[in-house]
Amino acid sequence: QVQLVESGGGLVQAGGSLRLSCAVSGHSFSGESMAWFRQAPGKEREFVASVNSWSDDSTYYADSVKGRFTISRDNAENTVYLQMNSLKPEDTAVYYCAAADALSYYPSSYSYAPEYDYWGQGTRVTVSS
Repeated sequence: QVQLVESGGGLVQAGGSLRLSCAVSGHSFSGESMAWFRQAPGKEREFVASVNSWSDDSTYYADSVKGRFTISRDNAENTVYLQMNSLKPEDTAVYYCAAADALSYYPSSYSYAPEYDYWGQGTRVTVSS
């Protein structure tokens, strides 16, 4: 059984940093494309960042987090990370980790939630102003 377990969320002041972790078990990790999505209250789930196995672990970011967030993976630890710096109140959301066995080959497929096969339960991030 595939499990994705996020951790590292919490309450932080604007300008602060958090590091989210997502531990993957029950499934091959190195071949998976991994991503972080987030969902703010009253809003739809949105793409945050991804690291894609079919493009030599190229990374992609939403414009809203580019330059502030960094996604990385440790295949030895079966874990993907999201380092979040210069946090803003608008970053407040539940952050979800997702894994895809094989992304479709069309532009920006990595940013579409239906492309992902497995999801974690989410970890809450609250940024106070």
